[in-house]
Amino acid sequence: MTDLRFTHEPDASRYTLHRGDDLVSVLDYRDDGRTVVLTRAYTVPTFRGNGYAGELVDRAVAHLERRGGRTVVPMCWYVADWFEANPGRRGILHERRSA
Repeated sequence: MTDLRFTHEPDASRYTLHRGDDLVSVLDYRDDGRTVVLTRAYTVPTFRGNGYAGELVDRAVAHLERRGGRTVVPMCWYVADWFEANPGRRGILHERRSA
């Protein structure tokens, strides 16, 4: 997946993945300054089945880890499944406290 271009578009609250000139996958989020809620991972139907969503989530989480100062809430089922499959990356997850 070396011909992929990852971008962060903070004005649109999203991360994107392009293959050449084609947008292949989008990861939307909400950021309150402390917590980033990953709300939706979407891959353009013609590009599904190639691992693009997983690659995008991996790169977005790496970006957030490098940036620091934020925890992540995986609101999207795909992102939650990605964290289940990548337990070594769970350190960035927001911990819910029980009452």
